[in-house]
Amino acid sequence: MRIIAYFSRETSGQQPGNPLDSLKSSSPQSGLGIRECGIPHDGRSGPTGLIHTVIRSLPSSIIRIEYWPVDISITDPFVVATGARTVAENVFLRVTLASGAQGYGEAAPFPEVGGETRESCLFTLHQLSKTVLGRSAADYKEVGHFLSEQAPSHPAARCGLETAVIDAYCQTANIPMWQLWGGTDVHARETDITIPIADLDKTVALASGWYGKGFRLFKMKVGKDVEGDIRRLEAVHRALPGISFIGDGNQGFSRQDCLAFAQGVKRFGGTMVLLEQPVLRDDLDSMAAIRRETGIPVAADESVRSLADAQEVVARGAADYINIKIMKTGVIEAMEIVAFTKASRLKLMIGGMLETRVAMGCSFSLVLGLGGFEVLDLDTPLLLASDPITGGYRYAGSYLQPWSGPGLDMKPAPSSNVIAIE
Repeated sequence: MRIIAYFSRETSGQQPGNPLDSLKSSSPQSGLGIRECGIPHDGRSGPTGLIHTVIRSLPSSIIRIEYWPVDISITDPFVVATGARTVAENVFLRVTLASGAQGYGEAAPFPEVGGETRESCLFTLHQLSKTVLGRSAADYKEVGHFLSEQAPSHPAARCGLETAVIDAYCQTANIPMWQLWGGTDVHARETDITIPIADLDKTVALASGWYGKGFRLFKMKVGKDVEGDIRRLEAVHRALPGISFIGDGNQGFSRQDCLAFAQGVKRFGGTMVLLEQPVLRDDLDSMAAIRRETGIPVAADESVRSLADAQEVVARGAADYINIKIMKTGVIEAMEIVAFTKASRLKLMIGGMLETRVAMGCSFSLVLGLGGFEVLDLDTPLLLASDPITGGYRYAGSYLQPWSGPGLDMKPAPSSNVIAIE
């Protein structure tokens, strides 16, 4: 049995307030306003001057949170319209429950797309972890909503903590994570493969290598040079029969550039199944116009970082697909966006940042559990130079194979650089 105690700010002559105000303003220098007494606290302020106690004895109570940085080289530079990465600078997490069950999560910030960095994730996790201790992993939905309220601008950090809590709960319940969501569509699923922006020869070489492994849907990073993009796609089209393309602009195109790109691909006979986030995230008028004028389905990616964003995209007729990424929203809000997308009769795509199989396994669990996902972009573990994970789902060519063990049924490689909160 553990006792958590925390104190309101009035004990130091200050007004009581939210202990995570410092997080919301993204100021690492700001204090939490909670007395550091060596005893874990749950971060919730209460009546002035009152000491609260929480007895943590339930098997599903969270008693320890650990996290550590991990660097994983990328096989080939991951170049998109807005930037480039050569190393995935991520964070692994482990949540331990009173029962001894442990769950794992991953924060995979991509500064060029979402604005978060690993440094900001580590700071945010240090703050958020204190507020989750003592809570029940069975209340993972409430935990997800709470984290979203406390750190709305840090979704990758929230996602890692949410995933670990959910994984730990599933370990206790002895069910695969996909079963928690319903187990609606449990079978092997095919993913696309991403080809970053590169010169012509490198582009064809990369695509040919993946083609030999069974991949037929190529997600081409574009948006920096319209004519160059068209030439790259045409070269791949002529080298490899029976393939299709997704053109992922990562906000790099103007409306006219995207229209010219689509026309160029049509001219050489390429099959473009989807245009993903061709223009700036707030330019929904251009998204809608591209849908109308090209006849090619459009997927909203960066345009949807919250349920409210998804609602705006639907209201403006700006997309045919919503691209679900747990790193953009956290896990629970991603599920809410899935439900809204289905109710709105739009189609679902799912992808990720530069993630290992931990975060991607959580996304795959949504595919298997919720069903209804038409396009899978769950390939980034294949782009990494090594796989630091044991267990879990596996790849067989272009297919992701489901797992049957509890939770995510996987573990990251151990580290000596672990930060523990308890």
